[in-house]
Amino acid sequence: MSKVKLGIIGLGNMGQVHCKLVSSLADFELTAVADHVSERCAKMQARYKVTAFDSGAKLIASGSCDAVLIATPHYDHTRLGCQALRRGCHVMIEKPISVDKLDALRLVKAHDNPRQIFAAMFNQRTHPAYQQLRHWIQSGEFGAVRRVQWTITDWFRTQAYYDSGDWRATWAGEGGGVLLNQCPHQLDLICWLFGLPVSLYSQCSFGKYHHLEVEDEVTCLLNFEQGATGVFTTTTGEAPGINRLEIAFDEGLVIYDSRDDFITSIRNEKSVTQAIRENAAFEKPATTEVRLPVGGDGGQHRAILANFAAAILRGETLISPTSDGLRSVELANAMLLSGWTRKAVNLPISARGYRTRLAHKISGSTFERNVRTAGVVDMDDSF
Repeated sequence: MSKVKLGIIGLGNMGQVHCKLVSSLADFELTAVADHVSERCAKMQARYKVTAFDSGAKLIASGSCDAVLIATPHYDHTRLGCQALRRGCHVMIEKPISVDKLDALRLVKAHDNPRQIFAAMFNQRTHPAYQQLRHWIQSGEFGAVRRVQWTITDWFRTQAYYDSGDWRATWAGEGGGVLLNQCPHQLDLICWLFGLPVSLYSQCSFGKYHHLEVEDEVTCLLNFEQGATGVFTTTTGEAPGINRLEIAFDEGLVIYDSRDDFITSIRNEKSVTQAIRENAAFEKPATTEVRLPVGGDGGQHRAILANFAAAILRGETLISPTSDGLRSVELANAMLLSGWTRKAVNLPISARGYRTRLAHKISGSTFERNVRTAGVVDMDDSF
């Protein structure tokens, strides 16, 4: 195979972006698109000279593609992903990989052929800032992580945004709000950088700033395996908002603010552990501050797509395998579970237990939808 014949399922905003990106990458040949909205299909078919289908299932069954990129609404990710894997396709799935842990387990289990490349669109992993932070954490450059604080409140959305589709911000339509729609990238990065927390307690506000039924503000306390603690705060109801990550290490402090093209590192002359033991009563360790230029965004979606093709054609290691996406789904589910129960939650959570609670929310959802079509019923509940 000299090029990957790719089909894109779902031609909303991101699907159309992917069509453009794929067409610019030498390792891909865009051969097919699918969407239930005929106008979208006609537009992409005319622009890229591809075959168009009115459903993802038909595109997959056609055998016209080596690989598929699934950019549909959340609930369809598992159903279409499993179909494509059974057909023998390589698969790329947009975030989140599934709405809930049970569905995510079903999807990951369906990938039983190691020759099939199965990737997720976690494009923030390509960002130089997060790659640098991960290098420092894994190398122990600043010692052990003691505390994490991530404030990601620049997701501002208006009521008009939510009113643009009756599926938006509903349990039956999206399976959640800011955690399932806007924040999967940050939840993935938390797990990628620090690992999945072992417990958490979250305060979730449902429809605090908007007329909707899902969460539009979350503040969560996190506890990690090695003793580090964290605070994660997000909302779609704040402006101008901020995206600021602080990591307190034993040997210093590192700060990345997305409004700045630098990572600020403040290194202690001696570790906090040592200073607590040796220094005078109010004597803080001396410090040295360095501002490290970030330099670009790392390629984002384009880089993840290029890596997907290279993995298929040349065996390159995936930046974001879909199996990793299970952790961010579980983290989002755990935050919602804690918000619903107003209790601390230990991880891992019960996949069936969360499914039961989500199904109850869906049954009272304002979005009139056939739940079986949405993929919340008629699933393999063997986990």
